[in-house]
Amino acid sequence: MRHRTQILTAAALGLIAVASATHAQSSTLDSVKKRGDLRCGVNIGLAGFSAPDDKGEWTGLDVDFCRAVASAIFKDPTKVKFVPLSAKERFTALQSGEIDLLSRNTTWTMSRDTQQGLAFVGVTYYDGQGFLVKKSLDLKSVAQLAGASICMQTGTTNELNVADYFRTRSLTYNPVVFEKNEEAVAAFNLGRCDAYTTDASGLYAQRIKLADPSAYVVLPEIISKEPLGPAVRQGDDQWANLVQWTLFAWLNAEGLGVTQENVDEMINSGNPEIRRLLGTEGEYGLGIGLDNDWAYQIVKNVGNYGQSFERNVGKGSRLDIARDQNKLWKDGGLHYAPPIR
Repeated sequence: MRHRTQILTAAALGLIAVASATHAQSSTLDSVKKRGDLRCGVNIGLAGFSAPDDKGEWTGLDVDFCRAVASAIFKDPTKVKFVPLSAKERFTALQSGEIDLLSRNTTWTMSRDTQQGLAFVGVTYYDGQGFLVKKSLDLKSVAQLAGASICMQTGTTNELNVADYFRTRSLTYNPVVFEKNEEAVAAFNLGRCDAYTTDASGLYAQRIKLADPSAYVVLPEIISKEPLGPAVRQGDDQWANLVQWTLFAWLNAEGLGVTQENVDEMINSGNPEIRRLLGTEGEYGLGIGLDNDWAYQIVKNVGNYGQSFERNVGKGSRLDIARDQNKLWKDGGLHYAPPIR
């Protein structure tokens, strides 16, 4: 009898734990729905990823992801409040609840994922740190920067990556650090340092802002792995699942050939994978607290991942970045999304 009592008590405690977890997990989504908009932290201004245009409208790959999440929740990509954040501010804003989602060219690292209360949900852009120099220097390798002064932003992974690279090669350099990225770029443009370093995508974005972009070149070497992706707060599994599956739906839509232009036609597809994606078969929206057309809304309002990539940073943009490792896995890239089933 005593043994049975212990079992019932454990079961009761389990039910209480599940009830508590369910309540906690629904808090972010409930708050977002009640408020009527998604608060999304983005870069203050990084061409191709998040920057306001001449009309004050935010554009970029990271911005599109925020709109994709808003589309999944509200069926309306405009239900987003963009919160521009510096590298120093971004994690505090998420931890404090000022924002619901951080979509700001942020590298997924172990310390950030385990010690700062953050949960990364995937990778939107596979990047790596590089160096921008004057073409007239005729440099071919980062190793040729031995003894050089290098401009960079503090509070990022860039500082540690540069320190690791030069230390392991017994090379010296002079770090010139700034709190804001714009200050680092301005100093480089004024000749205060020999090189400017950040993620390669950022180098292309900043180069187009210089007085004569053709006078500068990005060195071919990449010295780090920088998987950039969105993050949420730890402790809310339902919200993390929602944001993660928004990314997976974005990628799966491209893999299945579902685009912003043909999505209404694709609703009538006989392909079961497409039917599950677009909500005409199964009830997969229920698991993340949404209607079954959540992924349809993402593609209808924002397009698939490949479409967003091309118009913001790819061949259809001013940055003209080759897709390379950011292709889908079936095309030789690194992007791979679990199936909806």
